[in-house]
Amino acid sequence: MRFEVLAPADLTVVDCNCSICTKTGYLHLLVEKSRFRLLKGAEALATYRFNTGAAQHLFCKVCGIKSFYVPRSHPDGYSVNARCLDPGTVKRTQINAFDGANWESSARERKWAK
Repeated sequence: MRFEVLAPADLTVVDCNCSICTKTGYLHLLVEKSRFRLLKGAEALATYRFNTGAAQHLFCKVCGIKSFYVPRSHPDGYSVNARCLDPGTVKRTQINAFDGANWESSARERKWAK
């Protein structure tokens, strides 16, 4: 699978402490849909939904890696795993914590949930 993201070389990402993100080591780079393009591998993608079913967790059926998905916090964009970006494309990464283990209250604080 190959994709491209239009993003600066200095990234700000989110480190969520929910069970999925913690266990997979996911670092969220939130981008608008217009800044993401799947170049190849759409046929290898599968979708996993849980809890509210709003998020579309996409993963590769071949290797199992979740490189990007449509988050419930930003349904009009993508969350890209910054750890899946090509080496040498990121100059610096600022990591901000998010309490995803308490998603509802944390999202309300950030005005992501109604």
